[in-house]
Amino acid sequence: MGSSLSRRDLLRTSAAGGIGIAFAGSVEAVAGSTAAAEVARHSAGYGPVIADPNKLLALPKGFTYKVVAQAGVTRLESGEPTPSDADGTASFHRGDQIVLVNNHEIGGDEPYAVPALPGLTYDPGAGGGTTNIVLDRDGDRIREYVSLAGTHNNCAGGRTPWNTWLTCEETEQRATGKFTRDHGYVFEVDAFDRRANQDPVPLKFLGRYSHEAVAVDPHTSAIYLTEDASGPNGLYYRWTPPRHFHGRKGALRELALSEGGDTAGKLQALRASSGGAHVPDLSLATTPGTRYKVAWVDVPDRDAKTTSVRKQFTDDQITRSRKLEGAWWGDGGAYFVASYARTSDGSAREHDGQVWFYDPRHETITLKAIFGVNPNPDVDGAFDGPDNITVSPYGGVILAEDGEGVSHLVGVTDRGTAYPLARNDLNTSEFTGPTFSHDGRILFANIQTPGHVFAITGPWRSGRRH
Repeated sequence: MGSSLSRRDLLRTSAAGGIGIAFAGSVEAVAGSTAAAEVARHSAGYGPVIADPNKLLALPKGFTYKVVAQAGVTRLESGEPTPSDADGTASFHRGDQIVLVNNHEIGGDEPYAVPALPGLTYDPGAGGGTTNIVLDRDGDRIREYVSLAGTHNNCAGGRTPWNTWLTCEETEQRATGKFTRDHGYVFEVDAFDRRANQDPVPLKFLGRYSHEAVAVDPHTSAIYLTEDASGPNGLYYRWTPPRHFHGRKGALRELALSEGGDTAGKLQALRASSGGAHVPDLSLATTPGTRYKVAWVDVPDRDAKTTSVRKQFTDDQITRSRKLEGAWWGDGGAYFVASYARTSDGSAREHDGQVWFYDPRHETITLKAIFGVNPNPDVDGAFDGPDNITVSPYGGVILAEDGEGVSHLVGVTDRGTAYPLARNDLNTSEFTGPTFSHDGRILFANIQTPGHVFAITGPWRSGRRH
């Protein structure tokens, strides 16, 4: 697709079907002329977003928001300010309470670190981690507390079928300088049981690299992982558990602490092929519906003791991709996102977003959507490439923009039409962590910098008919 087509106006679609991830629909309505795109924006979703007099969050008519946490302003129950850089988030509930497990992508320069509380800290030299935000059923804040500290650059992650959160360190930081331990791991966080979060244990069997997000197969407990890295570009991974492993609360921790736990199960990288020919780079796919056969290649040294995991392979052994980001399990497989690709960063071709689906039964990946390169990202009304993703209980999905210029939460209907759900009226920071409450009444989402967590409510069901 040519660079004359905006990636924000040009959500190209194929027949995704199934769960209503909603990239099916009219290519002309979604990806065609500017006029067609304008019609689509005004006929889908909940109407245009309205400028916020408080200059925070523009929403459609009838929608409102609450700020449930704000970095440096709200307080943890231990007395410190809410940490900076809210990122990947999951919503859990028990009775009438909602608990958000909220990542903090803190690399060291942010003003408010996750406090290194006794018993909850992996490495006192690192400022990242997670906080748990407790709310009532209407999204009103009750309290917030540290659930994991001393981790580094906690970006995204994924919810498990047994209702815990896997938080991912997007780094390969070694134990040097202020850091007392190696980083680049995945940690499990419980939303309710504080004792389960004591003495944090890295899940080393999932590898040490720049983790972005995970999706967990509820039937096999296999875990699929994205890597956001460059020089060379990152890989897509699968971890298969050892025989007789059964996913449940605490099982991953027990496995990590068991004899041989660091290398438990099998960690492998994806290798794609088309008609028997190796596909070295996912950016080569430019047409929705493109399908590749998948094979899996064992990772030689998953803890990257001397060489980064992605550098342990030659380009003819595996398939790479720039900016592998969000992940989500659904429709019997794993959806995963590549935010953009440029030839200058080693990619074969350029785009501003791909959404892929891995089918474990047929061992294939299929390109479900692609965004063309956006020549003018500062223009409002156009939509950026995808990053975090969540399913909407009202059909379709919600995507968080992470790109240049104006930032939105973008809805995609079950007919494949994109529409604005929210606009950042504060600055150009990315949206992160969209996640619905269990009853579908509240959408939680974050503006990462300076760090706001929102609870958004409104006439959700009215959008289903569009």
